[in-house]
Amino acid sequence: MDLTGVGYDIAVVGTSWGGLAALRQLVAGMPTTFGMALVLVQHRHKDSDHLLRVLLQERTELRVCEVEDKMPIEHGGVYVAPPDYHTLVEPGHFSLSTDAPVRYSRPSIDVTFSSAADAYGHRTVGIVLTGANADGSMGLRRISDRGGMALVQDPATAESPTMPAAAVLTVPRARVMPLTGIIDYLAGLPAGEPEREGA
Repeated sequence: MDLTGVGYDIAVVGTSWGGLAALRQLVAGMPTTFGMALVLVQHRHKDSDHLLRVLLQERTELRVCEVEDKMPIEHGGVYVAPPDYHTLVEPGHFSLSTDAPVRYSRPSIDVTFSSAADAYGHRTVGIVLTGANADGSMGLRRISDRGGMALVQDPATAESPTMPAAAVLTVPRARVMPLTGIIDYLAGLPAGEPEREGA
């Protein structure tokens, strides 16, 4: 695929079982010059504390923050979906929702992925990593259908293969590779120009 002239504004990552180790490895592999917004959705208990952000910040010089309602989306920022809220991507900012759980999960990966596809279209990268259910597969298909990039961890290399296997079935044209391959590929993708909302 020729990526000439394509710039990606946002990369959304979904994971559950086994995700902490995968996300720590992912953020550690991003260069300090990484130019996209990186949004991480990890299934966790509604009463989880903020330790996930801290554990990720230990592995990267990029700024890691937990998403707050109406928080601006900035290129080069790493954003962690908070527990017990759906994280929605809008053009230029996030929204948080307390709508009912989707596939028993809040945050739902599908909700974040689908909203990112609607907000950023072909400038979106969707990534499904290790996990024990099928969350993320429909949202990844929305990203792919809107012209975005779909990446899936090779199920054979995932701590829990169920989630990536479901994504491969739902999005046959997704690029499938081990986590180390995804990290290298994502780090090398061209970033778009930051967009600012009008006042």
